[in-house]
Amino acid sequence: MAVDRLLPTEESIELLALVRDLCAHELAPYAAHAEETETFPRDAFRTLGKAGLLGLPYPEQYGGAGQPYEVYLQMLEEVASAWMSVGVGVSVHTMTSYGLATFGSDEQKDRLLPDMVGGEFLGAYALSEPQAGSDITGMTTRAVRDGDSYVLNGTKAWISHGSHADFYTTFARTSDDRSRGISAFHVPASAEGLSFGAPERKMGLTGSTTTLVNYDDVRVPVANLIGAEGDGMRIALSALDSGRLGIAACAVGLAQAALDVATSYAKERQQFGQAIADFQGIQFLLADMAAAVESGRATYLHAARRRDLGRTFSREAAIAKLVCTDAAMKVTIDAVQVLGGYGYTREFPAERYMREAKVTQIFEGTNQIQRLVISRDLLRSAT
Repeated sequence: MAVDRLLPTEESIELLALVRDLCAHELAPYAAHAEETETFPRDAFRTLGKAGLLGLPYPEQYGGAGQPYEVYLQMLEEVASAWMSVGVGVSVHTMTSYGLATFGSDEQKDRLLPDMVGGEFLGAYALSEPQAGSDITGMTTRAVRDGDSYVLNGTKAWISHGSHADFYTTFARTSDDRSRGISAFHVPASAEGLSFGAPERKMGLTGSTTTLVNYDDVRVPVANLIGAEGDGMRIALSALDSGRLGIAACAVGLAQAALDVATSYAKERQQFGQAIADFQGIQFLLADMAAAVESGRATYLHAARRRDLGRTFSREAAIAKLVCTDAAMKVTIDAVQVLGGYGYTREFPAERYMREAKVTQIFEGTNQIQRLVISRDLLRSAT
């Protein structure tokens, strides 16, 4: 069922029509097979890139589309509703480009950003490590200055697009200061010494490759340092605020897809001489699912509109990520329940949606971390 969206301009309404057409013809028909065979959807990203959808929130002068986050996130929700792995991939790519687009120099933007957001390249965000997930300050990957280069050594973990990306926004320690000793680097995939672990075998999002990324004396030009030495923590946390909104929108798209499947099935499935949609128990379940989807959508749009106005939105982003991903988990579980035995089979996509929903409560900061962000901001703001 098409969502009745409130968009701010005629251009964004035309963009919605384009995205829906691509989702219907280029994404949705291939999603189930690609997830079943664990095939990375590089062609899907190329298709979106050619349509200008890999740089939606970035300036037109660098090859982006110059769209506000309110519009970008609604387009992202549409993509995730058709194919969650691709939606998450677009969100990851957008977050990966954020650091250089926001904190990079004019020279860096002119040199690197057109390829990053122009549709040909795909990015990966290399922040987490095997022993440093929620605790960013625990990272051990190091970057040592050597003349006009930095030499990186270490290992990153849980990296989406690992081995497939064209560039890696990489965070590494340049001093032992826990919070101010981290710096950010633009690392091209062609860098010598970059290697990858075997793809993780995951519960869901099996079309999205996730690997270790190893840095063995990887030499990066000083010109690829994003911001100044020690700015990495600030860049990473700022990028995560926006990235959490991307995951929130993807989670709502997934929940919407599950709601659509459940609603359609309930209208068609006959029991005791009538459609199960005629039973109040099913009606109430569908109503609660719809309320959860709409509530999630409202939270991410509220945060996006604050972002577009240049207002603080860290707390709102954390709330959106928490509300939307918890909603996705609940709605997908309930969709399986509506379908009954069929929901537990791979004949219908409900079971895949449920498996895909779980990770949304984990990546881009677990929902326990979101609660810490929300409560600390709340208490800090209290008078």
